[in-house]
Amino acid sequence: MKTSPKGIALIQQFEGLRLAAYQDVVGVWTIGYGHTGADVRPGLAITQAQAVQLLAADLARFEAGVGRLVTVAVNQNQFDALVSFSYNLGLGSLQQSTLLRLLNQGDYAGAAGQFPRWDKAGGQALPGLLKRRQAEQALFLERA
Repeated sequence: MKTSPKGIALIQQFEGLRLAAYQDVVGVWTIGYGHTGADVRPGLAITQAQAVQLLAADLARFEAGVGRLVTVAVNQNQFDALVSFSYNLGLGSLQQSTLLRLLNQGDYAGAAGQFPRWDKAGGQALPGLLKRRQAEQALFLERA
């Protein structure tokens, strides 16, 4: 599956667009729509077109990861919510989560209930992360 325009818009909304490299709340160098990696360093600047390219490349990686980790059928909205979750937290977090375990057991409602639990960065609950998790949860529960 591929992330839908609705899923991409959700990620863009919560990641925001920054054309100059910055350190996120836990000190990770970030640019564009939440892109991280060895290529991001202090002083780096990109164009909006480059930010869109980075997002597309990052999404391909997270789409493949979600596709590999999820062993039950999901609809487009559920897939988009899981990609957004993973994009923000990493595939390792999804892989180790109760959310994934419940989903792969077929407990879709139980899995949906796990989203708000992932509202912390650096050990602190952040209102912005809770809003994102609630938006992902709502999308996950929305009929496709």
